Amino acid sequence: MLYWLTDLSDGGGAFNLFRYITFRAGGAFFTALLFGFIFGPWLIRTLRMRQGKGQPIRDDGPEGHIAKAGTPTMGGILILSALLVSTLLWARLSNGYIWVVLLVTYGYAAIGFADDYAKVSKQNTKGVSGKIRLGLGFLLALIASLATWYLHPAELAGHVEVPFLKSVVLNLGYFYIPFAMFVIVGSANAVNLTDGLDGLAIMPVMIAAGTLGAIAYVVGRTDFTEYLGVQFVPGTGELAIFTAALMGGGLGFLWYNAPPAAVFMGDTGSLALGGALGAIAVCTQHEIVLGIVGGLFVVEALSVIIQVAYFKRTGKRVFLMAPIHHHFEKKGWSEPQIVIRFWIISLILALIGLATLKIR
Repeated sequence: MLYWLTDLSDGGGAFNLFRYITFRAGGAFFTALLFGFIFGPWLIRTLRMRQGKGQPIRDDGPEGHIAKAGTPTMGGILILSALLVSTLLWARLSNGYIWVVLLVTYGYAAIGFADDYAKVSKQNTKGVSGKIRLGLGFLLALIASLATWYLHPAELAGHVEVPFLKSVVLNLGYFYIPFAMFVIVGSANAVNLTDGLDGLAIMPVMIAAGTLGAIAYVVGRTDFTEYLGVQFVPGTGELAIFTAALMGGGLGFLWYNAPPAAVFMGDTGSLALGGALGAIAVCTQHEIVLGIVGGLFVVEALSVIIQVAYFKRTGKRVFLMAPIHHHFEKKGWSEPQIVIRFWIISLILALIGLATLKIR
């Protein structure tokens, strides 16, 4: 919205600053961060008052989680509110990619909210049927994938960047649509599975978002893409505004979600933020890089798939408990140990993801 102030500029002066993505990204970050600090206490009080007993705790979960009973959920509302206000304020709203990512983010937020509401109101951990959640998720992913196909230049439609290899892309043709859908749905559910300890999911999400924001900025500039040997995808640079706002809102939330958490993100936040990461990767055509940058989420999801498949086949378990962060809890790691070590892993993976641009 503030981009329109550039109409008042004659090519110089303060209003000209709003032309620059880097300036607006900084503004988006601090706006979202300030929003979180201002409205966080009020939202937590409201959620605690309305939810009463808070998020129900699994009976078969780690023993230490019993102490978390009564903690309110749906804290993702704080991140998403800060993200929406900041993005609408600082982003160039004529950019189609912004609206695709917003559609995915808040569509998945609605699915997550319905699930959280069902859990809190019924005081059980079942929530909305998994088939319904997955079906709605795939529908949103289909709409986003088709929209992105339309927004990409004709010569780039259906292409996927291959990391580490200079100027090498995969042309999936129409198979790109189901592939992109899988990326979005998989990312949303992988982040959702990771959100099981205080602060565990939000920092890796911010790290991944920052990395994807940098990639979006790079692939949206011809000078950088020519130098690095990657495809130029015009307009994607504006997504750096969205990722900066996500990071600011995420930090504001982490202030209250740090152990011991005053509020849980809930499916409202985890599904939405995971979907956002997948949508950004699809918009920038760096879906494979997302698998590297979000490697922690991939491992968390795979641990559940492996556990379920192996148990159905043999009646035995590979991990003490899945997702894998609970396995380490069962082995005696403290919650802060798991959280901080997983943060470190996420940061390392993000640096590897960024390195794929340079070493081509």
